[in-house]
Amino acid sequence: MDAVRRALPTPCIGICALDGEGRSRGCLRTGEQIVGWRHMSDERRQHLRQGVLPVRAVQPGTLAASLPGRERLLRALAPLAVAPAGKGWNHDELADLLPPGPPAEAAVLAGLVPRPQGVQVVLTRRTETLRNHGGQVGFPGGRIEPDDRNPVAAALRESHEEIALPAAQVQPLGYLDPFVTISRFRVTPVVAVIDPAFVPVPQPAEVAEVFEVPLDFLMDPANLRRIEVAHRGRIREVLEYTWPGQRIWGATAAILYNLRRRLEQTP
Repeated sequence: MDAVRRALPTPCIGICALDGEGRSRGCLRTGEQIVGWRHMSDERRQHLRQGVLPVRAVQPGTLAASLPGRERLLRALAPLAVAPAGKGWNHDELADLLPPGPPAEAAVLAGLVPRPQGVQVVLTRRTETLRNHGGQVGFPGGRIEPDDRNPVAAALRESHEEIALPAAQVQPLGYLDPFVTISRFRVTPVVAVIDPAFVPVPQPAEVAEVFEVPLDFLMDPANLRRIEVAHRGRIREVLEYTWPGQRIWGATAAILYNLRRRLEQTP
C-alpha cells in the first residue's frame, strides 16, 4: 500500500520557496505536509488537494486574492498537480497538415495582472529578426527542456528568460487545454497571476515589446473573429483579435478562446 501511495501524484509544481506563512509558493503545502505526503492516507490527500489547498490559493496575502472572479477561474482550470494529456483540442482539425512524427512539447504563461481598471493579460511581441514567428504576438514561453520538471517549470523559466519575470512575483493557478500548432508543437498553457508591481524587462534578442490587454476585451465574443488563410493548398480558419497597434491571432488567439470557453462552461 505504501508503494502505491508513493506513486500517486503530489501537488508539487517545482516551486519550493516558502512564503511568510511557511508554505510552498508553488503547491501551498506546509513543510510538514510536504514531508508527510508519502505517509498520508488517500482520504487525507484528497482532502488537502480538493478542500484545503484551493482555499489557500485565494487567501489574503496571495497574489490570487486580488483577482476578481478567482474562485470561478480556479474551477475552470485543470489542476496544476497533473499536466493535461491528449493530442490537443484542435488536433483533428490539423491532422492532415501536421508533419510526421511526435510533436515537440512547449509551454506558455498566460499571465493575468489585477489592476484597478480591471484584469489585464500580459502579451509579448517577438523581435522581427527571429527566424520563427518574428514580429508575432504571443505569450512568454517556449520548448519544454529535459531539465524542466513540468510545463509550469518550463513556462516560468521561459518567462524569466524573455521578460525577467521572477518566480516570487507569479502564482500559477492551473492549466488550459493543450493546443497543437501547425509547426507541430503541443503547447500547454499555464494560467497564472502576476504581481501588479512587476516591471517587465524584455530580452531584446527575443522580445521587442511587452504589453497588456484587458481580459474583458479578450473574453468578449464580439471582439474575436474568424479569418481564412491558405496553407499548403488548403483554406483554413484561424482566430484573430484586433487590438490597437497589435494583431493577436493564431495560436495565441486560440488559447484565449479556450480560456473563454472554459469560463463559459463553469458556473
